[in-house]
Amino acid sequence: MFGKKAGTEELEAFYPIRPECVAEIPKTRFKPRAGKTLSARRWQAAFSETGCLDIAKVLRRIQRGGIHPSIKGLVWEFLLGCYNPNSTLEDRNQLRQQRRERYSMWKTECQNMVSVIGSGNFITTPIITDDGQPIEVEGCRVTSAVSDKKVAQWMLILHQIGLDVVRTDRALAFYEDKANQAKLWDVLSIYSWVDDDIGYVQGMNDICSPMVILLENEADAFWCFERAMRRLRENFRCSTTSIGVQSQLGTLSQVIKTVDPQLHKHLEDLDGGEYLFAFRMLMVLFRREFSFVDALYLWEVMWAMEYNPNIFWLYEQPNGASDSNSGQLNQKMLKQYGKFQRKNMETGCADKNNALAVFLVASVLETKNKQILKEAKGLDDVVSILGDITGNLDAKKACQEALKLQNKYLKKAKRP
Repeated sequence: MFGKKAGTEELEAFYPIRPECVAEIPKTRFKPRAGKTLSARRWQAAFSETGCLDIAKVLRRIQRGGIHPSIKGLVWEFLLGCYNPNSTLEDRNQLRQQRRERYSMWKTECQNMVSVIGSGNFITTPIITDDGQPIEVEGCRVTSAVSDKKVAQWMLILHQIGLDVVRTDRALAFYEDKANQAKLWDVLSIYSWVDDDIGYVQGMNDICSPMVILLENEADAFWCFERAMRRLRENFRCSTTSIGVQSQLGTLSQVIKTVDPQLHKHLEDLDGGEYLFAFRMLMVLFRREFSFVDALYLWEVMWAMEYNPNIFWLYEQPNGASDSNSGQLNQKMLKQYGKFQRKNMETGCADKNNALAVFLVASVLETKNKQILKEAKGLDDVVSILGDITGNLDAKKACQEALKLQNKYLKKAKRP
């Protein structure tokens, strides 16, 4: 099942590339490996008779070798907190149905305002003016002037979502089908209506696309994306005075200053002490630095390493679950945490800005340490040096190096 050649062919079958794009995409390094990758058989075996999941066993397997493409979507739903591992199959089926109905209600609400939603089509041109007057667009009807601020704000962004959808994962054969592009547009449009605080920001399309590909049901894809955004939404909160990932960039600065003072001083001398050159890597979790397959592998390994067994309840009942009292955690409970989060719990560093992605960026900077110190005479040089990593990074090795850096940082950082 997992032969070397078979592994490559399987990936090509699951995520076919458009022939004319093969030469321009980064090389894929990930291959399913027997005894390491979480297979469909081992996934099924991890459930009890009632449907409860042995999450510790699953995490160990993912951290060793990722997830087989045939079950990625199903596993991601647990990693991202859509479902509680201790729930029964019946509990989950009931919750899934409730969520599908809620999504359908939101979709109908949006459809009543903008008729193209749910039609299998989407828009790439504005449908209202800045002052809310309808613009005639083929296939899309806005019946009257829009005075409601929330509605107008939402309608003004819909064509931008469409423009980004057209650019999303263009090398994949999946998006040759306009209906699949429309599905991505629907999910992003409805999310931006529901989460009007953040709305839509460029880059969300890169996070959402894999969910749409992996989960056939549109509502399931929406909820998987919604849960991913619970982790990432602050990355997309931008204003005239700040960018969403600023707090993580601040943590990155602190990490490099602690583990590699010489590199940090050099970057400061180049006026790069705010680490803005790492903005994109953190915002869309290395989507541009890896092939599609490797990015998915990186994400699931990260999510497994950061896994918190209370994640479902933290999202469903934010005030009803807390894991801050790490002193009461026994070894059995700690095994249900991912490697990275376990270390944070044991040392009392469970801060959301202290994310694995920060240490991944730090590990990339460390691999380019000598080159940056020797060749970078300005920030453009730093950007250029980091640009060379596209297609040349090994996701598994990067995660391993990030964990080593976390250990080094925790040992050196002075806790108050």
